[in-house]
Amino acid sequence: MRVEGLHKSFGELEVLKGIDFTVRPGEVVCVIGPSGSGKSTLLRCVNLLEEPTAGTVALSGTELTDPDVDIDRVRRRIGMVFQSFNLFPHLSVLDNLTIAQRRVLGRTKDEARRIGRANLRRVGVSEKESAYPAQLSGGQQQRVAIARALSMEPELMLFDEPTSALDPELVGDVLAVMRRLADEGMTMMVVTHEMSFAREVADRVVFMDGGVIVEEGPPTRVIGDPQHQRTRTFLSRVLDPAAASVTEAGTEAEAEAEAETGAAATEGDALRG
Repeated sequence: MRVEGLHKSFGELEVLKGIDFTVRPGEVVCVIGPSGSGKSTLLRCVNLLEEPTAGTVALSGTELTDPDVDIDRVRRRIGMVFQSFNLFPHLSVLDNLTIAQRRVLGRTKDEARRIGRANLRRVGVSEKESAYPAQLSGGQQQRVAIARALSMEPELMLFDEPTSALDPELVGDVLAVMRRLADEGMTMMVVTHEMSFAREVADRVVFMDGGVIVEEGPPTRVIGDPQHQRTRTFLSRVLDPAAASVTEAGTEAEAEAEAETGAAATEGDALRG
């Protein structure tokens, strides 16, 4: 995947201010940064859930931002896992995995079920195929969501803070699945606050702040020996929250909340328009 000169604005609020980067086949790229820095917006622009204001996004030579591209066809090659699972509550686990295979890819019911069951085994919840989402824990729902995305056999997997809505004791199960996918060679772009995962699994870490990429490189450098003061400040507060003073923490939290509120409001106006 190649992103060049990517900008995104919601009304007068510019959330992305010129992003350039690539994700190579088989690479795991973790995007880190404070709330309101543009991480999730970047991820949503990659598969055009949000339409960029300017710039280009290309996957394996196909430009997604070309007005003439069949975006639905290209999206079949990109899997996405959201924070809030987004499973169909009225469908069983297995039906959640087969509906898109049958309607979008044209697979038969038997073929879709075979692939769905294989991916449920892959994420460790095969015994839940007849259950409904409300009968599952948050961690199980997220693993089902990952299995659903994998059942479409994507070239690229996007993860938008996949553990942020989970109880701490359930985070490890989801991260273990993602580690296995990385070991299998899956190309992945992961927005995350899990620094241990980024340190251990990522081939490259991208630190964003204020809508720009501040620093990127291998995790040993970006997390272990950051070159920019803003990166160092962010990591010191994430890795050792107690070290930040009350005044500093409060100021930063207020700034991030204001950015998030502004983005949500302008995004809502844009969608309603």
